Amino acid sequence: MGIAMIRVAIAGLGTIARTAHLPMLARRSDLFSVVAVSDLSPTALAEFDVARYADASEMIAAGGFDAILLLTSGSHGTLAGQALAAGLPVFCEKPLALTRAEIAQLPATDRLMVGYMKQYDPAVERALEELDRIGGPSAVHHVDVTVLHPSGESQLAFAHLPTFTDVPPAALASLRARDDDLVRAAVGDDPGAQGLYRILANSLSHDLSLLRLFTGAPATIDHATTWTRKGVPEPSVEVTGDLSDGGRYTLHWHYLPDYPAYRETVTLHHERGSLELVFPTPYLMNAPTVLTIAEGPTRSVFTSVDEAFERELVAFHSLVTTGSAARTGVEGGLSDLVTSQRIVRASQHPVSGEALQV
Repeated sequence: MGIAMIRVAIAGLGTIARTAHLPMLARRSDLFSVVAVSDLSPTALAEFDVARYADASEMIAAGGFDAILLLTSGSHGTLAGQALAAGLPVFCEKPLALTRAEIAQLPATDRLMVGYMKQYDPAVERALEELDRIGGPSAVHHVDVTVLHPSGESQLAFAHLPTFTDVPPAALASLRARDDDLVRAAVGDDPGAQGLYRILANSLSHDLSLLRLFTGAPATIDHATTWTRKGVPEPSVEVTGDLSDGGRYTLHWHYLPDYPAYRETVTLHHERGSLELVFPTPYLMNAPTVLTIAEGPTRSVFTSVDEAFERELVAFHSLVTTGSAARTGVEGGLSDLVTSQRIVRASQHPVSGEALQV
């Protein structure tokens, strides 16, 4: 018996779809057939010779596919709920949602995967094996995360992505207003709190997902702060706290527009050495993550050019066809959202809304 081909619909034809998911779906044409797409841009839709929709909700209602990939920006709570109600397995890019209220409306399900591709990176999987060998999470003394984030334009210059200017302004404004309302419901009206929450939802959520994978979600957040420098449009972020097995963690995130290249480092320190992961820009396919294993007098390096986005999609195929569990489903997505709200509450910014109840 051959491997089952599944028909998928794509909601959102923007940057992450064009740089990662669409190329990987084409590469794995043995597993996936794209049969429907939705986007606000008529020009973007015209590139596809499949069923086309200006509205993702209309696409879900029309059906004709086996699963859906939600690649739109912002919260995916509403579309995920509609798709699950229609009986569709769901892959959604992070964040799953921006509020706990949205997630509370989702049905209990094991048919949803949140798109944390780093959890499927071969170097991360090897690090998990090494962590198990040295004694698991209880062996970790400290986890140190540093993200150096240049501008999106510099990261994407190589891709020569098209610019679509025909998105209806009213539709775009409505979506942005919706997400603004959700952020306000999550953390309140303070611009500093909102900015920190967006950084957590859009970028540091990947690192929260890795922390949860390696050691479990943070037990405490005892320090969280942001600061700005003249000429830098985004604040830097620093977070520290306890891990559930007694170790500590530190998160640093810096937006540095002209930094030479994206660099994300996740280091697990233990009594006898360290496991250091260095991630490249997520937009460059098959660029390896480098795992350095240092223990006692020995030092070894593991790399693999197997693409994490591709491995993630293969895992989603298994979820659809065999019911295999996602590494992050609804429960994990909720955990990372709660941690994000706890971080904002621990910061110097005034909060209201959901963040007061975590």
